[in-house]
Amino acid sequence: MAVTSRRERVRTPSVPEPAEGLWSNCLRTGDTVYIAGLVAYEDGRVIAKGAEAQADYIFSSIKSYMESAGGQMADLVTMTIYLTDIADRPAVLNSRRRFFTGDFPCSTLIAVSALIDPDLVVEINAIGVIGSSKA
Repeated sequence: MAVTSRRERVRTPSVPEPAEGLWSNCLRTGDTVYIAGLVAYEDGRVIAKGAEAQADYIFSSIKSYMESAGGQMADLVTMTIYLTDIADRPAVLNSRRRFFTGDFPCSTLIAVSALIDPDLVVEINAIGVIGSSKA
């Protein structure tokens, strides 16, 4: 079976590359964009305090990745949101409303015991399909 689409790493000047260089935050294969492990973290430090501010930073990063890949936020089809405190759900939903309109992506929200830094309270993964939205 022939490979019809090559995997390409998506970069954006708006989001720093992972310091360790052992993973990619965003890959595109064909029209599908995979975004994973986004947190409000730069240069080894947490850059936003609280769930809503961290979600704003992450959704802004997702938007930058989608646009760099040739898409838009409306092309996201699914997301998984990880929270260290389920009580932060309303704050994350407030942030989400600022970044999405129309048909929202399918989503899962999961409470976890910890992320890579004790001050991080939100992490998001997303998958988009370029050109799939009505917008």
